[in-house]
Amino acid sequence: MTTTGTQTQGLGEENSIWFKLTPLLRGDPENPMRILMQMAERYGPVIPVNLANQRIVLISEPEYFKHVLVTKVDNYIKYFDGLKPIFGKSMITHDGALWQKIRMPQQPAFHPDMFAEYIPYFIKAIHTKMDLWAKLAKTGEKFEMVEQTWTLAADMICKALFDREMPFNPHVVFKYVKTYTDVMEHRDLRLRKQAGEVVEITEEDTAKAVGAWWAVPPAVIGADPHEDRERTLLKLIQAATDDPNLPEFDTQQAIDEIKQYLWAGTETTALTLAWALYEVSRNPQLAERIRREGEEVYGDREPTAADYSALAYTRAIIQETMRIYPPIWGLIRVATEPDTIGGKEIKPGDRVVLFSYGAHHNPKFWEEPEEFRPERWMAGNAKKQVKYSYLPFGGGKRSCIGGAMSQVENTLALSLLLRRFRPEYAGPNPAGINATVTLTPKGGLPFIIRELS
Repeated sequence: MTTTGTQTQGLGEENSIWFKLTPLLRGDPENPMRILMQMAERYGPVIPVNLANQRIVLISEPEYFKHVLVTKVDNYIKYFDGLKPIFGKSMITHDGALWQKIRMPQQPAFHPDMFAEYIPYFIKAIHTKMDLWAKLAKTGEKFEMVEQTWTLAADMICKALFDREMPFNPHVVFKYVKTYTDVMEHRDLRLRKQAGEVVEITEEDTAKAVGAWWAVPPAVIGADPHEDRERTLLKLIQAATDDPNLPEFDTQQAIDEIKQYLWAGTETTALTLAWALYEVSRNPQLAERIRREGEEVYGDREPTAADYSALAYTRAIIQETMRIYPPIWGLIRVATEPDTIGGKEIKPGDRVVLFSYGAHHNPKFWEEPEEFRPERWMAGNAKKQVKYSYLPFGGGKRSCIGGAMSQVENTLALSLLLRRFRPEYAGPNPAGINATVTLTPKGGLPFIIRELS
């Protein structure tokens, strides 16, 4: 395997916005988001910043989010430099007519009517995780919660969307994901190399991670079907590759689409569930209310699609978790035309950062924004929200295709896991935040688990 070229065009490359943003994020080691929030408070909702040879515009107001994501959507294309080795030419890296052509054959798999078919497979994956947690409860050993929720999310996707048992070790793949997306580490290594230090862990590790990652989708495609179901995302993708009217959807396209679901879809779901478990472990009364709701809604049987709709409080926990800890803390777009936002000039080529974390934590839009209050999302309260002040899955036509499904996965997982276990957070309080491409816990979220009698 080579260690140069596109395999190592990573997030820590000097020309990557992720590399350039890291100096801004270093002033507060426990929560670098606070630095950007202070900048927005001091300099306003539209802040042009020159970093090296790149102009970055930080935007933090919902009305300007709408401008970029909806009103002038065709003038702002998605930015995914540094992630193409991971996602290839999947729809996540495209815009315009080609993006629409690639997305269209996959869209039926994410229609809400399909969730009822997926739920039994979500639940099977959750039970597999519960069997593992029962063993961890007996040993009392400490474990990393994000790794646990990541492997659960990967299992749910494989079972429900691909009709496969996981044909790979999800714990190993999780480590590859972490190796590649730890932007701060990439930047540190690059700076140390520039300073002349000999660093043992360099691009070779990134190349190994990417190379091993490339092997995962073919393993999924080549694995034996679990039940040979007809209505799966994998069948839709395979049908698209066989469609002569879709020459763009070749075998490599199919592989790259699987990549995006097993990475982007898995990581955002996993982070939300891990952060939710962190919050309920710190607030036992939340966990008790979730347990009571599960007892009232589905009792001793397995939950169904109708039960998901009735798990209003558990769903509110997930929604509030995504407000406090949005998995994607900032959406990045590249301006293709001159524009003006909030009186500030936008030039073609500017990297526009829609700072969704800042809007989620802004007291202009949320009462006591730093307080974890699931009640915000209960009947009647959600209607008070300012539009585009809440963007856990993006907004406009490019919003995440699997956002609604992710909420179903996490609501059911949280309800079922808490009915059998009491997860206990065992790290520093509060947990620190690390702003890579996603909002990850600094140093992870160590837990021990107790089985309820």
